[in-house]
Amino acid sequence: MPFLGQDWRSPGWRWIKTEDGWKRCESFSPELEDENSQLNNISHTVILTDDDEEIYRTEDCEFAAKKRKKDHFWNNTKSQCFYREKWIYVHKESTRERHGYCTLGEAFNRLDFSSAIQDIRRFNYVVKLLQLIAKSQLTSLSGAAQKNYFNILDKIVRKVLEDQHNPRLIKDLLQDLSSTLCILIRGVGKSVLVGNINIWICRLETILTWQQQLKNLQMNKQVNNGLTLSDLPLHMLNNILYKFSDGWDIITLGQVTPTLYMLSEDRQLWKKLCQYHFAEKQFCRHLILSEKGHIDWKLMYFALQKCYPIKEQYGDTLHFCRHCSILFWKDYHLALLLKDTGHPCTANDPDTCFMPVSPQHFIDLFKF
Repeated sequence: MPFLGQDWRSPGWRWIKTEDGWKRCESFSPELEDENSQLNNISHTVILTDDDEEIYRTEDCEFAAKKRKKDHFWNNTKSQCFYREKWIYVHKESTRERHGYCTLGEAFNRLDFSSAIQDIRRFNYVVKLLQLIAKSQLTSLSGAAQKNYFNILDKIVRKVLEDQHNPRLIKDLLQDLSSTLCILIRGVGKSVLVGNINIWICRLETILTWQQQLKNLQMNKQVNNGLTLSDLPLHMLNNILYKFSDGWDIITLGQVTPTLYMLSEDRQLWKKLCQYHFAEKQFCRHLILSEKGHIDWKLMYFALQKCYPIKEQYGDTLHFCRHCSILFWKDYHLALLLKDTGHPCTANDPDTCFMPVSPQHFIDLFKF
C-alpha cells in the first residue's frame, strides 16, 4: 500500500469527530514570508573547509545557488503539522493496545515547545535541549521534526533579537549547531541527512546569518528615573550575586558598575560556587594558586567546568509520570487552581509519581 502522508516517520494527521463526520485539524503553520524573503539576500560563498578554502564560489555556483533557494522554498512551503499538546505517552515497545514505539522526533513534535519558549521559566530548558540535540541527535529526528526544530530555533532567535535576553545562550547553541552541520554536509554519504543537501546548505547559511545578527546586536540603554540596581545597599547586592549559579552571569553583572565588579571578585563568592557545583575530590586534582599563595577559586571554577559537568538549574522542566509513563508540561497555575496534573493521570496520589526530566534525561528516554 503506498504511503500518502508527508513523511513516513512523521506522526501523521490529527483528526477530530464533528457532527458532519471526521475532519482533519488545521495545522499551525509558521510565517514563512520573512524567511523566504531573506533567501534573496543570503550569500552562498561562506562555507569553508578546515583549510579555509571556499567550497562554493559566486562565479561557479550560480545555478547551484538558485537550486538551493528553490529546494529550501519548497521544503518550507509544504504543509506541516504542529501540535499544541502538553503531554505524550512514552512507549518503547509494542503491546496489544499500542503498536510501535515513541521516538525522539515524535516527542519533539507533539510537545508544545513553541509555546514553552515564551515562558521565562522554560526558556533556558528548551535552549539546552536544542543544544544537546544539535550535538548528537540531529540526524535521529524525522524530516517533520527537523523542520519543527529549525522553526522553533527561528522563533528563539527572533525573540532574543527583540527582547535582548539571553544572547549568550543562543550564541553557544548556534555555534554547536553550525559545527555539527559543517561536519554532516562535508561527510554527505557517510551520514544520514533527511532531505536534499541543498536544503541543509541553506539552513547552514541561515545559521551563519543569525550568528552575524547576534554579533551585531546592540543592547538598548534603558531609561529609568526610579530606583536602580546601583541604589541598593552593598549587602543586598552581595546577596544577589550569591544567588547566581553560573560564573559567566557573575562576570557579566560585575561589568555594570565598579561596585559590582568589586563584589564579583570576592574569593568567598567563587569558593561557594565551586563547592556548589563540584566535589572536594575534584578540587584536589585542579588546585590553582594565586601569586600570594592562596587558592584562586575563580580560575578553579572555569578549569573544573571544562573537566566536569556543572549542576543545571531551570525554573521549570518537563515531568515524567512513572505511573502512566507520560511525559508532560506541568502547569503550576492550573495545578493550584483546578488541581490539574498536566496529563490524564489515574494514580491515587499523582504528585508522588512525578519526576522532573532534565534535558539529557529527555534524550535518554528515547534511546533504545
